[in-house]
Amino acid sequence: MLRAAAIAACLAGMLLARPETAAARVRLESICTVYGQHEVHLHGIGLVVGLNGTGDGGRNRPAMRALSSALKLMNTPAAIDELRDADNVAVVLIEATIPRTGIRAGQQIDCYVSSFMGAQDLRGGRLLAAPLETSQIEAGGRRNDVAVGLASGAIQIEDPVVPTTGVIKSGVSLLQGFESAFIDRRRGNIITLLLDPSHSSFHSSSEVARVVNEEFSFETGGRRIARAISPGEVQIQVPPEHQEAPVEFVAEVLSVGIDNPHTQARVIVNERTGTIVVTGEVQISPVVISHRNLTVQVGPVLPGDPGETGRFVPIQDSQAPQQLQELVKALNQLRVPTTDIIRIIRELHRSGKLHAAYEEQ
Repeated sequence: MLRAAAIAACLAGMLLARPETAAARVRLESICTVYGQHEVHLHGIGLVVGLNGTGDGGRNRPAMRALSSALKLMNTPAAIDELRDADNVAVVLIEATIPRTGIRAGQQIDCYVSSFMGAQDLRGGRLLAAPLETSQIEAGGRRNDVAVGLASGAIQIEDPVVPTTGVIKSGVSLLQGFESAFIDRRRGNIITLLLDPSHSSFHSSSEVARVVNEEFSFETGGRRIARAISPGEVQIQVPPEHQEAPVEFVAEVLSVGIDNPHTQARVIVNERTGTIVVTGEVQISPVVISHRNLTVQVGPVLPGDPGETGRFVPIQDSQAPQQLQELVKALNQLRVPTTDIIRIIRELHRSGKLHAAYEEQ
C-alpha cells in the first residue's frame, strides 16, 4: 500500500514537471523526395562456375540445360548427358539496383547473386557474363523486358552463415544510362515534392508549400510558386531566373527548413525483443488499467476513488488527453518490465484509449 502511494507520487511528479521540448527545424530533404527520382531494379539469370563440388549437381537437368546452352553459344556444344559430373556449376538469380540519382552508360554498380536450385555454397565461384533486364510497362499494360547491362565477376560471400548468396562488387556494366527526369517541362517547369509516408498529411503538405513560398518570396516578388495538391504532394514552379540552373534550385528548395514537421502518430511494439517505438504525438484518453500489482489511472482522481488510499497510480490530474511517451518514460524510470509496459499499451489500444496507429511485430 505504501509502495503504491510512493509510485503514485513519483509518476505524478514526473509527468507534471515534464519540460517543454525545443522546436526542431528540419530540412525538407529529410522528409521529402523529388518526383522522378526512383530506383530501378534489374534482374537476370546466370551461371556460376568454379565451385568446389557445391554446385547444383550434374543430375539437376535445368542447370545442365542452362550449361549446355552456354557451351553451345561458346562454340563448344555438349549434350546434357555429357555433363553429369559438372558439380561445380550453379544457376543463380542476379539482382542489381540503379540508384535514384541516375547513372550513365558505362558506369558500374554492384550486383547480388542467389542460388535457387541445389547449390549449397557459392564460395570461390565466378559469374559468367549474363544480361540484366528491367521491366517496362507499355501501352495496354504489356510488359517489355529490356536488356540494360551485363553482369560478371568473382563472388564475395558477405555472410558465412548464408553462403548461398553473395555480392559482386562493380559487377554490372551499364549498357544504357538512366537519367533522373525531375522537372516536368510540359506543364511549365514543375517539380513535385513527395512527402515521406510517415509525414504525409494535409497539414504537412500545406506547411511545406508555405515555407517554400516564404523562402523565395523576395525573388518572385511575392508570387506563390508552391502549392499543396494532396497530403503527400507539393508542386513547385521553377522561377524563370532559376530555369537555367534547375539542379541548384532543387538543392535550395530541399535545404529549406520547416519547424516541427508533422509525424503520423504510430506505436510499434515487439514483445520478443522488448522494443517500443513511438512516433508523433501519441495521446491517451482518461482510463484505468489494472495489471498485476500495478494499477494505472490516466485522468483525475475523483473524491472517494481508491487512488486516494494508495492503491491507484494517477498519471495526471486532468481530463485532457496525455502523451504516451510520458507514460512509457515514467514507467521505465520506475523499472516496470518492458513486457508489462507493452501489455499495458496493448490494452490501451484494445480499449480505444490509444489514439495512434498500432502495430505488433
